[in-house]
Amino acid sequence: MIKCGTDIITVDLLPFMLVAGDHAINDMASDEEDSWKSILEKEGFKERVYTEKEIEYCESKNIQKYQSYSGRFAAKEAIFKALSTLIEDKYKIKWTDFEIINDKEGKPNVQINTDIIDKSLIKNIDISISHCKEYATAVCIIEINN
Repeated sequence: MIKCGTDIITVDLLPFMLVAGDHAINDMASDEEDSWKSILEKEGFKERVYTEKEIEYCESKNIQKYQSYSGRFAAKEAIFKALSTLIEDKYKIKWTDFEIINDKEGKPNVQINTDIIDKSLIKNIDISISHCKEYATAVCIIEINN
């Protein structure tokens, strides 16, 4: 069985989505980039959403770190959507339960860091992340054991 999840976000709107508890709101700040920077720098925020390794990776991208953060966010959303039928209590999942780390060739790999999901049901997870200045998108395809 194959499960699929996708997500696309506007990099400038991501800060507003996160502040609103993952529900998009219609307010736009006059300077989205400064707002995004201030949200990422808010004490404890990065640690709530991203693992230590993800933060290290995104920060290493210097000027493109905001696109990298948004790409990882889109990937976590796509993974959650693909796995949602395997999660009994979706409110117990934390952002850091899904970790996206690139291998030596640059391919992103998913690590599931929770016992809420029965990992023995998952045969394979493929994730694709893409981003540019304005958008980030991710597609997750999960092969489930029969």
